Amino acid sequence: MIHIRIDELLGNRGRSFYWLAKETGISHTTLWRLKKGKALGINFETLEKMCDALQCQPGDVLSRSNRKNTSKKPRPKRRVAK
Repeated sequence: MIHIRIDELLGNRGRSFYWLAKETGISHTTLWRLKKGKALGINFETLEKMCDALQCQPGDVLSRSNRKNTSKKPRPKRRVAK
């Protein structure tokens, strides 16, 4: 699974999540989805803006783990017989 290391990079630089959104012009929602692992992918333009603002390389933003995404899908509710 690929992870976006926004929190680590911001923390190391003493910057806030709000600062990154304002500095890059990337919407707060997009950054939040990347941070929480809810995004299905990342646009190269978005990655480049993040790298420019954080003065880093794409490899610094992305990390890979062997763990699969284990998010569970909600089960349908059971009907109770009357």
